[in-house]
Amino acid sequence: MNWGAVVVAAGRGTRMESADNKPYMQLAGRTVLAHTLEAFESCKSVKSIVLVVTPNEEKRAADVVRLGGYRKITAIVPGGAERQDSVFAGLSALDTDGVLVHDAARPLILSSQIEACCRAAEEHGAAALAVPVKDTIKVSDGSGFIVATPERRTLWSVQTPQAFLRLELMQAHRQAFEEGATATDDAMLLERLGHKIAIVEGDYRNLKITTPEDLPIAELLMARRAGEESPQ
Repeated sequence: MNWGAVVVAAGRGTRMESADNKPYMQLAGRTVLAHTLEAFESCKSVKSIVLVVTPNEEKRAADVVRLGGYRKITAIVPGGAERQDSVFAGLSALDTDGVLVHDAARPLILSSQIEACCRAAEEHGAAALAVPVKDTIKVSDGSGFIVATPERRTLWSVQTPQAFLRLELMQAHRQAFEEGATATDDAMLLERLGHKIAIVEGDYRNLKITTPEDLPIAELLMARRAGEESPQ
């Protein structure tokens, strides 16, 4: 199966309390986006990458691509009003059998984890990177009272990338649009149609840059990883 990737860098990042968008913030001397693209560029299974960006930031994204020398980028397209719109724009610019959808704000993703998602999706039809939930989770009644405690061993915190058959995911997006359904990730769109999504156990270090505190944490984790990988 040939694989492409949709890297979504169109979020506005209001919780970052910054005038700049998350993909272009500096992390260990490079932009967040550059770290993310590096992982997909080095993944052997990925043959092409579509980068979805905030409208009017196409040139800025192209500069990151040019400076990084990323050769797998086949298109840079503007995103839409919602994440689903942005992902669909990326899917429409690909012609691969399989597609990985990844948030650009997860710069610590590894190419080995991307490969693992591809293999799982080839076997099961769809896959998502996830980690077991560490905390005890409570369900509220919406009025500030606990009504249930789910069994923790069944709970997973989902990450990206998520891997799918491209045409199946496009159909799930179209159906959701027609029915007015929204989802916080792409796996939900297939779940609502009865598809099973295989879990690929990931890494807690694959955090999403969401708030200002996340940047120094990501930099620390990146430095620690570099130390682990350096020859002794």
